[in-house]
Amino acid sequence: MGDSVYTWAFPMIALAPLFAALVIFVSRFFCPFPNKKIASHLAIGSMCLAFFFSLLAVINVADTQQAPRVFNFTWFELGTNALQLGWIMDPLSSIMAVMITFVGALIFHFSTAYMGKDENYQMFFCYLSLFAAAMLGLVISNNLLLMFICWELVGVASYLLIGFWFYKPSAAAAAKKAFITTRIGDLGFFIGMLWLYSETGTLLFYDANGMGCLEQSAVAKMVGQTTMVGMTVSTAISLLIFCGAIGKSGQLPLHVWLPDAMEGPTPVSALIHAATMVAAGVFLMARVYPLISAAPPGVAVSGGLQVVTWVGTLTAVFAALIAIGQYDIKRVLAYSTVSQLGYMFMGLGVGGVGVAMFHLIMHAFFKALLFLGSGSVIHGCHHEQDMRRMGALQHHMKITYLTYAVGTLALAGVIPFAGFWSKDAILHYAWGWEVSRLPFFIGVFGAFLTAFYMTRQVVYVFYGKVYRGDESHMPEEVPESMTKPLIILAVCSIALGFLGMPWLPAFQAFIEQVPIEAEGNFGSTAVFIIISQVVVGFGIAIGLAIYGVLPHEKPEHPDEAEEHLPNQFAVLRDKFYIDELYERTVVKWHKSFGNLADTLDRKAVSLGVMLVSFVALGISWLSRFCDDYLINPGFDEGCKRVSRSGRFMAKLQNGRIQEYLRVFGVALALFLLTLFITGR
Repeated sequence: MGDSVYTWAFPMIALAPLFAALVIFVSRFFCPFPNKKIASHLAIGSMCLAFFFSLLAVINVADTQQAPRVFNFTWFELGTNALQLGWIMDPLSSIMAVMITFVGALIFHFSTAYMGKDENYQMFFCYLSLFAAAMLGLVISNNLLLMFICWELVGVASYLLIGFWFYKPSAAAAAKKAFITTRIGDLGFFIGMLWLYSETGTLLFYDANGMGCLEQSAVAKMVGQTTMVGMTVSTAISLLIFCGAIGKSGQLPLHVWLPDAMEGPTPVSALIHAATMVAAGVFLMARVYPLISAAPPGVAVSGGLQVVTWVGTLTAVFAALIAIGQYDIKRVLAYSTVSQLGYMFMGLGVGGVGVAMFHLIMHAFFKALLFLGSGSVIHGCHHEQDMRRMGALQHHMKITYLTYAVGTLALAGVIPFAGFWSKDAILHYAWGWEVSRLPFFIGVFGAFLTAFYMTRQVVYVFYGKVYRGDESHMPEEVPESMTKPLIILAVCSIALGFLGMPWLPAFQAFIEQVPIEAEGNFGSTAVFIIISQVVVGFGIAIGLAIYGVLPHEKPEHPDEAEEHLPNQFAVLRDKFYIDELYERTVVKWHKSFGNLADTLDRKAVSLGVMLVSFVALGISWLSRFCDDYLINPGFDEGCKRVSRSGRFMAKLQNGRIQEYLRVFGVALALFLLTLFITGR
């Protein structure tokens, strides 16, 4: 297929869902579909078409195994400068496109039943298609500006979807919180983008002349320059761009929006946490890896990678601790996502793009499974989300239970599920990190916490003696249209992990475009596997020991851990009071500044404007007085005299000969009389 696939088929990956979104939007207002299901069929069909083109791209990349293939075009010219946009086909973009379209199509299909009774069914699929199109446009972009445009479109689409049930105050507040919080990080991203352009003169990642901003010549130039604080320009720019990734991927300290995003419909949560928005930050840093990993001679690990590693490491364990104290089924998974994203950034820092992307792709499948599974539970329990009001669902929702168990084992890192291979690869590289081994130990502790809080959740939701919810509305299994995506994702969560085994790391080799080389030290690998399984098994065992089968039958009964450690549990339940801290500091300061600005506007500025207006009014009155009483009287009187003179002269020159002769006669008589009197 060659270049033909690249030049026209690859952009269709993003254009197909974008076209579906436009058609659904236009039809909603100007030519409504006779059946609202047409909207969902169109959205799902566009994702399937995009998935087909993504597969073609992966096959093409795997066959050629050459440098990134790009297609650039001039958007507009300004003087002698031309702004070029373009798209790129390489292992990173193609594998991301496959994941987004495949998982997205399953989420779309799940949504047909989950949102079937919603009155805004068509607009929901319009927003979903826009969301997918923006994310796909982001991953195929060969220009940082085009990526930033799609990045912001992802933010807009997330705002529309998180606040889809806008009549709920909590949903509207969560949408605003997500949009504003991510904008904070995007400000750093935007500044970094401008700085990068000023240094390289282009925002193209790669071009045919080897002058892209991520190519060797440009990176070497930035590594050779330092800022006032001694940091290399490449590191400074990459850290500014990393600010955008922190916001989008919910890392410390901008993680606060992500759990609140659960106020949107569950399919939206699955799409955000698995296939689209939060993955964008990890993908961004993977894309600019040549920049952030660049270090001066003699420096083993760049400062940028060290920052990324530590932020990811701290976020991983921080969010895992908070997940222990949550009761909302989706909030547990939300903090789990924050934690797993931390592992991805850790992997990016200690092991490179291949390791981080492997965990990102595997996480997309089992986290989509868990979120859709939680949606199935919520739907089966008649929209109940509090785990304390569930219980014994394994007897009522068997398919949901079995698939959810698969997702839980994958997330916990139990061998041979996908999460085990991807998370252990990160920990393996963390052990050999040249800077410090502390991220390894923190990551192992995070793995223990993951196994513990997921065991707690499964026990709360699926085990127990009785159903603790409303007995007049007993839970029931969801329709087949919702269980099919769960089964497919469960199979993927089991099978796909084998693509990255240390003995056959095909996935990492594909991403990094290197020959497949097995891990040389099999003994070391086996030791890591044993340690990992002991830690995970210990976490599951502690979870079962504390929660067991939940002997209590009432939802009001306190949590088992809360009974023994009430103060510590309260800290976890209240999320380390970070939201309260922000409310009393950043938000309060912002409100105070707003009130000050309002006061200055209403009093100081308004008073100044009033004084200026009074001065202007006084000048106008003075001008009017001078005009009416000084200038006008003199001018008007002069005009009257001229007018009278004119009328008099007009009488003298009336054109009558007799009058002229009479005047002449009188004048002659007067003249003669004058001569007679004077005696001349």
